Amino acid sequence: MSATLLTAVARTAVPREALRRVLALDAVVSAGNGLAYAAFSAPLGRLLGIGQGLLLGLGVFMLLYGAGVGLLASRRQPPVFPVRLVVEGNYAWAAFSLVALVLWFTPTTAGAVWITAQALVVASFAVLQQLALRAGSGRQ
Repeated sequence: MSATLLTAVARTAVPREALRRVLALDAVVSAGNGLAYAAFSAPLGRLLGIGQGLLLGLGVFMLLYGAGVGLLASRRQPPVFPVRLVVEGNYAWAAFSLVALVLWFTPTTAGAVWITAQALVVASFAVLQQLALRAGSGRQ
């Protein structure tokens, strides 16, 4: 997912709509990855060099996370505190992914590329969500 696509999704004259759009995209991407990880944990584990059990657990977590973020995106005015939790969680996920890549995982080349790419996408979601909050979209 390119930065151009992410900024195009967020582009609107109404900051609250930008926040809702980025939250919705985050929810779809998270739930989609979660579904793939849960449903195909064995073949994806082999492809990425990540344990099947870990991918299954991450998949279930990501499905639940995606549902929660989707619920926030469906709100006319998403409440500030839960959105801040999503932003902080996204930053933490991106950082932890890169730390895990260096310290704990021994992925295949495809796995290393995938982990790095998903960390960048998640960090991009966090930045766009944070900017939308700053623009006043989350104020009540």
